[in-house]
Amino acid sequence: MNGKYLMIRKLIFLLGIAWIIVSCSRKNPNDMPNIVFIMADDMGFGDVSIYNPDSKIQTPNIDKLAGQGILFTDAHTPAALSSPTRYGLLTGRYAWRTRLKDFVLIGYDETPLIEEERTTIASLLKKQNYSTACIGKWHVGLEWATKEGYILQDDENNWQGYPEVFRENEQNIDFSKAIKGGPVDLGFDYFFGTSGCSTSDSPYAFIENNKTVGIPSVMSTDSLHKLPGFLPGLMVPDWSEEDVDPIFTEKAIEYINKHQQSSSDKPFFLYLALSSPHIPWLPPDFIKGKSQEGPRGDLCALVDWCVGKIMDELDKQNLSDNTLIIFTSDNGPRKGENGHKSAGDFRGYKANIWEGGHRVPFIARWPQKIKPGSTSNEIISLTDMFASFAALTNTKLTDKEAEDSYNVLPAILGEKFIQAEDRIRIFHSGKKDYAIRKGKWKLITNISWSGDDNNKAAIGSDFQLFDLDVDPYETSDLYYKQPDISKELLELLKKTINQDNSK
Repeated sequence: MNGKYLMIRKLIFLLGIAWIIVSCSRKNPNDMPNIVFIMADDMGFGDVSIYNPDSKIQTPNIDKLAGQGILFTDAHTPAALSSPTRYGLLTGRYAWRTRLKDFVLIGYDETPLIEEERTTIASLLKKQNYSTACIGKWHVGLEWATKEGYILQDDENNWQGYPEVFRENEQNIDFSKAIKGGPVDLGFDYFFGTSGCSTSDSPYAFIENNKTVGIPSVMSTDSLHKLPGFLPGLMVPDWSEEDVDPIFTEKAIEYINKHQQSSSDKPFFLYLALSSPHIPWLPPDFIKGKSQEGPRGDLCALVDWCVGKIMDELDKQNLSDNTLIIFTSDNGPRKGENGHKSAGDFRGYKANIWEGGHRVPFIARWPQKIKPGSTSNEIISLTDMFASFAALTNTKLTDKEAEDSYNVLPAILGEKFIQAEDRIRIFHSGKKDYAIRKGKWKLITNISWSGDDNNKAAIGSDFQLFDLDVDPYETSDLYYKQPDISKELLELLKKTINQDNSK
């Protein structure tokens, strides 16, 4: 009996040791940082005053964030437009691998670009015990319910002036029914936002989880139709263009509060996709005149205000020390007014394949890990966030996840980080122009559209090659002077496009 008793005690002891080992090796949720990812819409490299000493827009809160963290000088979006960049961020995969080969998603006929079975940043983090929320602009497609079995027609992106097919589709949406294929079906616990560009794409209504907040039932007004880029369509009766981002910010603060009250034992991931400074440039009264650039500049100041409100809330909740907060933009800016260089000195603007179309501000702060006032010139892309967040949470990715994403977490943390020579990034314009970046070299193919009179001479060019170390503003084409480099990059571009990943 004594021998049997001793054996039982020994077994219990060994099981206890094993439990301690497993518990110690398992990542404590409290050790994981909260992640707040704030993305502006059309805010350029030169729109943030810490990047542009001569800026006609002051961004004190974003500048403060940089002073408390790390500022990147060579950060990029995978595309020079909204929808493809958002797809790349959320999936770690280039959007041109999908049906979206150019332009953006507009209209009710645009089904979800992200397949339900595909892992997103949100579903990745959710598996690691994160609470997840998406607040703001979605713009990667939704599946709308229709009336009486109506089948949505292809509007062929013919939406200017509210044409017949677009109008017929909209009038046959059943806004009382659930919307499928959105954030809550793709890993987010909570969603509050809009389907497309919040201030220029219908329906003009907020969506909470999978239902519109109110029923879009009134037509937008003629005064709005005259504004640049505004698409006519249905609105909820109390819709206000000026209040969109303040409401998004209010909802983000509300989410942080509710999370701390109900789930403070879990980390959270908040993806805050602001609408500003996207057209039609209608700033709320309290921010008017805050810049010297005009209404677009005032909306950049509004973005700064939103960032400041989130920073204040994190401080109030004692969350700042263990929160990784990132600020960036979805693509380059529109051309600035009154002499303001919205893209800094870089060539091109939104939708262009040159640097001004996809080089963006990128600032990260995590007081426990990132040295204040740091600067990095490492090349990073928003597609890299997926693999970086996976590394942060010790998550191993499969070959079918984040096919175009590299782990740049060491660079974000300011650690010594050598850019691997085989790491290439591909950028995409508003049309079907591609660029490939490897180290200092950038090759551009098929320049079809510039959007800027200063660049008209390049339209129709087949290729351009630039050494960005000595010519970051892309003024001296070396394509014919460096034939070996040109050939190597062109072959790499073709290979990457034709295979399933960038690795």
